[in-house]
Amino acid sequence: MLVEKLLLHVLIVLAPSLIYNVFFERRTSGTSPYVIGVMQGVAALLCLLFPFYSYGLYWDLRYAPLVVALLYGGPIAGGIVMGVILFGRSWLGGDLVYLGYLTCLLASFLPLLLYKKFWTLSSKQRKVRMIWIGMWPSVVSVTVFVIYLLMTGHVGKLQEPLLDVAVIGLLQVVSIWMAALLHEAVIERNLMKQEIHRAEKLNTLGELAASFAHEVRNPLTVVKGFLQVMKPDATAQHQQYLNLVLSELGRAESIINDYLNFAKPQMQKVELLDLSTFLVDLTALMQPLALTRGIDLQHRLEPGCQLRTDRNQLQQALVNLLKNAIEATLAGGKVELRLHTREEQACIVIMDNGKGMSKEQLSRIGTLFYTTKDKGTGLGTMVSLRIVEMMGGRMAYRSEVGFGTEVTIRLPLSGTPCNK
Repeated sequence: MLVEKLLLHVLIVLAPSLIYNVFFERRTSGTSPYVIGVMQGVAALLCLLFPFYSYGLYWDLRYAPLVVALLYGGPIAGGIVMGVILFGRSWLGGDLVYLGYLTCLLASFLPLLLYKKFWTLSSKQRKVRMIWIGMWPSVVSVTVFVIYLLMTGHVGKLQEPLLDVAVIGLLQVVSIWMAALLHEAVIERNLMKQEIHRAEKLNTLGELAASFAHEVRNPLTVVKGFLQVMKPDATAQHQQYLNLVLSELGRAESIINDYLNFAKPQMQKVELLDLSTFLVDLTALMQPLALTRGIDLQHRLEPGCQLRTDRNQLQQALVNLLKNAIEATLAGGKVELRLHTREEQACIVIMDNGKGMSKEQLSRIGTLFYTTKDKGTGLGTMVSLRIVEMMGGRMAYRSEVGFGTEVTIRLPLSGTPCNK
């Protein structure tokens, strides 16, 4: 009887995730904490309406929707579900209603505490973490149940319901984990769609760049050459104009080169690099720019890490990112370059304590022609992203307005094993 009723509860717990998959996946309203809270609240209420009554207590899986709502919908969604549970338990009544209140509050404590940390984890780590967090309501329920037996003087009868308590706890963990799998599947599909759309845009830009960049660069080179020939014979006033024209031609040429590099980045000369030595040289290369802006450029590098790649391409990607970090930092600020290894990957981190970016700005980094600079094109960041992806790596941003930005580049290791 217990297993039959609780299997029904498992289906009730999974119902909101299934409904979300069918009706809300393509709608922005599906991510609203109010929508998540209402759906999970209905699931919790249905669990309360069909409980298994035994040993003077109501047994059900009401806390599974609460945990899912807190972690995937946040405090607002969790608060809605908690309100529904407290209301439902009050409506059921009974002498032990206060124990129901206490259990609900304690069961929500750990998921609420870990909510922010939960979203810093990868999808795989979140799935594993849900198993451990899912055990928390069961631990709370068992503890409250033991307290109840101690208060009523029936602690000697603890062995009788022990099997039922174990079954309830196991089904609660399984239902929370299965609901998490469904949510993670939706998240992964949405990320995949975004990646496909971004790849389509990048390919479109690449095709456009490859089609006209060469044709535009050739006449620019001719014009620039003739202007340089004319410069010695020009008057002082004309030389001033020529310097300005040559400067702008150089800028146009630089933009066209960025287009070409973005369109067809190629690993021309692959070699085995000692990354720490390479990054020391790179820091020395960027030091003059940092000094002219009053920026303290530092490095903290793990020695012995080797990577097989194209030195020039990697240097171009990192120069773009370091230049962005230096330009985003005010005089007296600090930019730090770090290197460490993790899970057979080289992690290069560029940190600054500059102006930082908002969530909206951060979400647009790497998109077509987006830049936070007054005179930028956004191509430098896109070229860096394209080069890193060509090397089989990944690039991630983390930023907060007023506190700075952190860029993490993860590249697969090769060659001699690195020190761990």
